[in-house]
Amino acid sequence: MKKQLLLTLAITGLGILSVTAQTKNVPSSKSIDEKVNTLLNKMTLEEKVGQMTNLTLDAISKTDASGKILEPHEIDEHKLEEKILKYHIGSFQNVAGHTYSREHWYQIISAMQRVALQDRLKIPALYGIDAIHGVTYTLGSTLFPQEIAMAATFNPALAYQEGEISAYETRASYIPWNFSPVLDVTKNPVWPRIYETFGEDPYLVKTMGAAIIKGYQGNNVGDKYHVTSTMKHFLGYGDPLSGKDRTPAWIPDRYMREYFLPPFIEAVKSGSRTLMVNSSEINGVPIHASKYLLTDVLRKELKFDGIVISDWMDIRYLHTRHHVAATEKDAVALAVNAGIDMCIVPYDYTFYNYLIESVREGKVPMSRINESVRRILHVKYELGLFDHPVGNPDDYPKFGSDEFRATSYKAASEAITLLKNDNNALPLKKNIKVLVTGPAANTMRSIDGGWSYTWQGDQDDKYAADKNTILKAIQQKIGKENILYEPGSGFDSLQDVNAAVEAAKKVDAVVLCLGETSYTENVGNINDLDLPAAQIELAKQMVKTGKPVILVMAEGRPRIITSIANLSAATVMAYIPGNEGANALVDILFGDVNPSGKLPFTYPRQANALVNYYRKNIENGNSDDAHGYNPLYEFGYGLSYTTFKYSNLHLSKPDIKDNETLTVTIDVTNTGSREGKEAVLLYTSELYASITPDTKRLRALNKIDLQPGESKTVTFKLNAKDISFINDLSQRVTEPGEFKVEIGDQTQSFNYHSSSNYQPDTNGKL
Repeated sequence: MKKQLLLTLAITGLGILSVTAQTKNVPSSKSIDEKVNTLLNKMTLEEKVGQMTNLTLDAISKTDASGKILEPHEIDEHKLEEKILKYHIGSFQNVAGHTYSREHWYQIISAMQRVALQDRLKIPALYGIDAIHGVTYTLGSTLFPQEIAMAATFNPALAYQEGEISAYETRASYIPWNFSPVLDVTKNPVWPRIYETFGEDPYLVKTMGAAIIKGYQGNNVGDKYHVTSTMKHFLGYGDPLSGKDRTPAWIPDRYMREYFLPPFIEAVKSGSRTLMVNSSEINGVPIHASKYLLTDVLRKELKFDGIVISDWMDIRYLHTRHHVAATEKDAVALAVNAGIDMCIVPYDYTFYNYLIESVREGKVPMSRINESVRRILHVKYELGLFDHPVGNPDDYPKFGSDEFRATSYKAASEAITLLKNDNNALPLKKNIKVLVTGPAANTMRSIDGGWSYTWQGDQDDKYAADKNTILKAIQQKIGKENILYEPGSGFDSLQDVNAAVEAAKKVDAVVLCLGETSYTENVGNINDLDLPAAQIELAKQMVKTGKPVILVMAEGRPRIITSIANLSAATVMAYIPGNEGANALVDILFGDVNPSGKLPFTYPRQANALVNYYRKNIENGNSDDAHGYNPLYEFGYGLSYTTFKYSNLHLSKPDIKDNETLTVTIDVTNTGSREGKEAVLLYTSELYASITPDTKRLRALNKIDLQPGESKTVTFKLNAKDISFINDLSQRVTEPGEFKVEIGDQTQSFNYHSSSNYQPDTNGKL
């Protein structure tokens, strides 16, 4: 049986929440502009600068004499009143140490808004949180796979659904502002924030990013079930030269526009209302001080009209870290004049005081202040805060529901990637005895990762105690009596490996769970991409027992496993799959779910062989160079328990011209014995160009589900813009020439003809 399937980029209609279909009473931009202008004309300079100031929750929390946050957490009414009534602070963010219940969030937001409405102009405060894979700081919320795992699904519909559910549960926590998604294209696997991204490919990042933004914001960002998104981190954050967090990058403008800018272009088109800035510097220029990127590119080229917010303390760092400003006061003027609208200070009044002084001294024009405040007020009106500053607790009956957890489970089950399966070692039979071992086997820190309950995820085992670790999930699957457990090693040191060896002798198979504990940002910096020696040694000892070893990698970045990759019977990449991830993983291990994930990054073979899949052909070196492109696993690689055959790749015409569309069809057949899902990926290659062309680039994707023996015809549409690139003048062009289309093992060629180079975006350099 063959079915026709047409790729669609539209995300509308993918929603799962009937409650989200609220499009009534969406305020017009014109009506909001009128309200903003009226309010702005009444504001003093102090009130305006207060709106541009963002403080952390710590700054309004009760503390002891040493400054330590008191437990249980309480708002300090005196501090809150000072911040808002005296300094007119307009926004707050973060948590004070740990996660809170919905009830406590209600107390926090209610207190904040109660005081805000006592201020002269009664401007509601805006609260933001890093809900990057679900509501990370609310007890009982639905935690999804981290972004890198969501990317491995190659399924934008799932990203949209995650966005919807996360928005619902963020609003259920009375917070309307989400510091997500991360749109950084990550090119260096050493970087500790790779797991927060959608991977190394610009098309995949922009497609998944646009989907989750539309899920977050819906048709009306101001309704009670949606939030404003924050695209971050603008720009080039994912490619630090050293691989360490917040360290310098060297990125030519052409390269920046080719690989790093497209996700933000798409995010602006998708309606994202706020943007957070890259903490680091590019080519010696800190982004917080770059008028070129923040004003010329972001405002003039991309036409972004929302809020630009700094990252944590990063305006101060222009003076203390980057040394481009002689004083902190100079740093404030430099950043605001470059295009920053709001500063995460986050503790004091330095930004507030310095900016007022700078305006009065003529170092920052009042027009810049008015621009920023107008944007901030506009977003507050869009979010409905003037009408409903605090949500209604009774409006969110689905918070943490089984329905939401089922979507998280589905995402994890489509993300987890089978990398190796010698002699059909997987799936495992359910009537066997299994040793579960390894440092990732019995901790939620490897399942949820950072930004989970706490910043570093270091309390995941406490707050997710009701969720299954990998060990617990296997015990539930085949019975505790059939399971032996020995840790074998920690993440960095051996722990009675002999006990694990002895236990292995008593079982039929070993599930070896290696990888990383939770981390994020600079805490996750490493000097060696190799998996720690203790874990490698544990793996080798398990293999020596002669029992089949099922290697499970629970990790946020591709740690080098080459020395043990050939020793396992099967290898599964779990990524950081979220609260339901262990259940999904075990269902895959024992055959209840057919894996369908594909790698969203290139898995390197060696620690210094870090090359992305779309490398330049010249990077291969000479044809006989043994040190050319040779990853352990390629981008887009992933196995299944069934098999798929690609055939009949067809192009609608051999040549296309300006403004013409090329229709590409491919037949995909499930040639195995069980149902399976397949991410169909379309790549193009340009044979010759004025800039050395990439080897290939992902241009379209579609995930399909096929029954045994079933075939589907998948259809894609390509135009000149889809095969364009940035030339040496930093302009996006499509040059005439021959192109190759590749889907699976099928290839076809076509030619593009134009009287002059086609420029899809005529405004500026895009």
